[in-house]
Amino acid sequence: MNKRKIHVTDYDMQRLRKLLEGTQYWNQKDREYLAHLEEELDKAVVVPSRKVPSDVVTMNTHMRVKDLDSEKEMSIQLVFPSEADFERGKISILAPIGTALIGYRTGDTVEWSVPSGVRRLYIEAITYQPEAAGDFHL
Repeated sequence: MNKRKIHVTDYDMQRLRKLLEGTQYWNQKDREYLAHLEEELDKAVVVPSRKVPSDVVTMNTHMRVKDLDSEKEMSIQLVFPSEADFERGKISILAPIGTALIGYRTGDTVEWSVPSGVRRLYIEAITYQPEAAGDFHL
């Protein structure tokens, strides 16, 4: 697993911590994924929304990625669970892949564990980031 520091906006951090507060009744497998998200957030560098670099994956970011095992390229968006729709490329932050993506940058290879081993995605480009577009709350 990649152990480098990730960047999370102060606004995303608030919303993600609030989301985690409501998950204590989830099943054991889901709680393991949530614990991983909490670990990532605990290690994250928190930055003001207006100062986050435009190549960092934040909540609601649209990006083009490449699966390094299958060589498949796809466009995805990192979203909150209520907006998740895998068929439309909307990946929940609570899914292992979503937890893995938050805070990484264009050019990074993101790794996460799956039952069959480790999956790897390369972030080719950020095609929309709310903060860079000025679409965020202060």
